[in-house]
Amino acid sequence: MATTALLVLDLVGTFAFALNGALTALRTTRLDIVGVITLGMITALGGGTIRDVFLDALPPATFLDWRYLAVAAAGGLIAFLTGHHLDRINGTITVLDAAGLSLFAVTGALKAVDLGFGPAQAVIVGAITGVGGGTLRDVLIRQVPSVLSSGLYAVPALVGATVVVVADLLDARGPVAAVAAAAVCFAIRMLGVRFGVDAPFPPGGRRREPG
Repeated sequence: MATTALLVLDLVGTFAFALNGALTALRTTRLDIVGVITLGMITALGGGTIRDVFLDALPPATFLDWRYLAVAAAGGLIAFLTGHHLDRINGTITVLDAAGLSLFAVTGALKAVDLGFGPAQAVIVGAITGVGGGTLRDVLIRQVPSVLSSGLYAVPALVGATVVVVADLLDARGPVAAVAAAAVCFAIRMLGVRFGVDAPFPPGGRRREPG
């Protein structure tokens, strides 16, 4: 049951990131259907691929289970078909991004734990899983990656990964702990968006304008 729950969380996160990545691409640049779906898939699968390379879990899960590719492609296609409604769903894009970030941070950390990595390494891998795909997307559309400039982004991923790793250390691992850790990450990210909270900037540095 725990394995099934982890797979479901991973696939939900894949879909959320694919939809968000494709919608973000539509909002910032002009692409055809191939470009939109490709960016959606890179956003959805990039973090997990980077994770598996770091963990030496090769070939990456993306290429072993057709469901990841199918779900990511479906997310990109849905975004392409609904892109003309983009102006109405800016808030939805942010929510989807936070959901994908949360689910990937948790599943990434759990996979590192399963492969015998230490707590600190598992937390780092979880955060990289959460932000990796979005970073690749932003680089491809020539934007400064959100993780480096956009409010609380990496911090929630680190917190969510930490919560699930601590739960594992306390022998409280399970679907409930995974969902709770994802919820903590999601809440921190959305509170940051809602109140315009940023990670600290250098003294005298220019703060990002809200919105």
